[in-house]
Amino acid sequence: FVTPQTGQTIVEDLIKGRVTFDNAQLDDLIILRSNGLPTYNFGAVVDDAVMRITHVIRGDDHLNNTPRQILLYRALGYDPPQFGHLPMILGPDKVKLSKRHGATSVLEYQEAGYLPEALVNYLVRLGWSYGDQEVFTVPEMIEKFTLDRINKSPAAFDPEKLLWLNSHYLKHADVKRVADLVVPFLRRQGLLAAHVQPDHAWLERLVKALRERSRTLLEMAQQAAPYCQDSIAVDPEAATQFLTAALKPAFTKLIIALDQVPSFEHEELERVFKSVIAETGLSMSKLAQPVRVALTGRTASPGIFEVMLLLGRKRTVARLKAIDLMH
Repeated sequence: FVTPQTGQTIVEDLIKGRVTFDNAQLDDLIILRSNGLPTYNFGAVVDDAVMRITHVIRGDDHLNNTPRQILLYRALGYDPPQFGHLPMILGPDKVKLSKRHGATSVLEYQEAGYLPEALVNYLVRLGWSYGDQEVFTVPEMIEKFTLDRINKSPAAFDPEKLLWLNSHYLKHADVKRVADLVVPFLRRQGLLAAHVQPDHAWLERLVKALRERSRTLLEMAQQAAPYCQDSIAVDPEAATQFLTAALKPAFTKLIIALDQVPSFEHEELERVFKSVIAETGLSMSKLAQPVRVALTGRTASPGIFEVMLLLGRKRTVARLKAIDLMH
């Protein structure tokens, strides 16, 4: 295909505005290979023309192909579609996004525990804005999205921003739905056998307790370990700092009281703690943090009473008794 050597080809880009190309700078095009197959530019033009494509929205790395394609459209007797060229997406290091920057497919994000609405929201906001609004429902995206609000400069992919958005959606999603979604992650972590069906009421309570501290479904499943296992591994540093012999009298009183409490409910557990605190002179934090470490093996968890309710009376008492084995 012989391109004109004079004049200009103008692209009225929907995003970049008017872009002008001198025809003298455009090379002649090979439109068929020696094996008879069309080259990209020729194939794309014929395909879009026959399918009556009206708008071509693509990355701006294709901008240089556009004047050549416009000339082909005209030579074939077709009106060119409208073109819009999106800025490239860069990695956090400001280099063109590639496999080395992490996940490369939607399935990888799904397997990492991202919710689809979080990924859609993030991708829509990547290079597009609507004031200061960060979170959009799909109907809001459809209503408010316009090409004229797309940034002309490249956008940087920020994994931390995506995690923040995902944590937002986890916190506000339907509890039953999140409980269903987290089951495969629990199985993958070895916390739920393949043949075992979870107690959904308990699982929903677990989700409510863990989602404030979880950014992904995978993190939620990892945090669920102390509540899904009969025994736990206690962090050695936490044990040294919090599970000291000086706490034995308080733990003994707590174990006896928990064994005897008529109903294992939040109000009763709070009453028991206050009673032990009054008898021992400890503050709430001086008692609650060691109990947290004894029950979960960790220094961070949901509220101590919620931890105990998730574990139930039997496992709570058993783990409190087990700390004697650590000294």
